[in-house]
Amino acid sequence: MACACFLISGRVQGVFFRASTREQAQRLELVGWAENLADGRVEVYARGTPVALDQLERWLWQGPPAAKVTTVQRRVADDHDVDDFATR
Repeated sequence: MACACFLISGRVQGVFFRASTREQAQRLELVGWAENLADGRVEVYARGTPVALDQLERWLWQGPPAAKVTTVQRRVADDHDVDDFATR
């Protein structure tokens, strides 16, 4: 399985971004988490197939209807022992 960490900037807090990301990740059969950062960004860690990670990245650029995403940064991440997708 592949692992990636995404940092999403823009209007991404207070717009159900984490919950919507969890729903999308579960549809794609990914595990990991989404959490708000103190600087206003959202960090998403996901593990799954490369195809599913690419699909999640495309979705992160859009996000839920109230979001206004300005950047999505992606990097390869270390594998973490997780078995579902959580919000923090």
